Amino acid sequence: MKKTSPPKTAPQGIWSGTISFSLVAIPVRLVRALAPGLIAFRLLHDKDYSPLERKMFCPEDEAIVPPEEITKGYEIAPGRHIMISDEELESVSPERSRTIEISEFIDLNEVAPIYYERPYYLVPLKGGEKAYRLLALALQKTNKAGIAKFVLDERGYLALIKNRDGALELNTLHYSDEIIPGKDRKKAGFTEKEKDRLKKIIKEMTADFAPEKYSDRRRQAFLDLIKKKIGKKAAVEAPEIEDEEAEEGMADLMAALQESMRKMRKADEQKKHKHQ
Repeated sequence: MKKTSPPKTAPQGIWSGTISFSLVAIPVRLVRALAPGLIAFRLLHDKDYSPLERKMFCPEDEAIVPPEEITKGYEIAPGRHIMISDEELESVSPERSRTIEISEFIDLNEVAPIYYERPYYLVPLKGGEKAYRLLALALQKTNKAGIAKFVLDERGYLALIKNRDGALELNTLHYSDEIIPGKDRKKAGFTEKEKDRLKKIIKEMTADFAPEKYSDRRRQAFLDLIKKKIGKKAAVEAPEIEDEEAEEGMADLMAALQESMRKMRKADEQKKHKHQ
């Protein structure tokens, strides 16, 4: 298997802190391990191609609700909510921390795939390179993984740290109460002939997993389509939005200044006539 070194740069760094266990502390940065694969569209008005905005609409008042009038509620029944303040949310949020604290090491094979949530890479920071590589090597040699907890964006995560080709990979894990148990299946009776036939098919189709063989054909086809359209036709542009309120305000200000100047000139003229 081809070995890779941990990324030397972290343009997508989203967290920095320390891996901690026993008396060991390794400064690291957390970076994304996945590139966005979903193609997103911007909704436009077909009349003038202006980008559309999402607004919070109150059907009772039939009006757009400004941000300062929006609050949070937890629905306990249809139409019934318990109001939650920002202070109450803050009181139950985990304490902010810059530490990924490993509490124990486990056999890597013990964690079922269903528990994996999202992968990240851990990149060593200055001064932590040697300890980082030593931990990655130890996890590789023992086929172990570290179970840890850390806080990201005011949420506490359970995480698994393992070796991936010489680099440390951190996977956030689902908590056990998030996993929906599979339904019990009644055992169906199969003949030995049916079992042997299925085993033979599986054996004939068995191969080494090579992810580079697979790709999102629809995504690639869409990207090719975009390139083709860019080459043939210019992109549409939304009209410039004129700030009418600002223009009206400026007009009112100019009018007020002109009126003030007119009054000042009139007052000066009256003074001159009075002295004459």
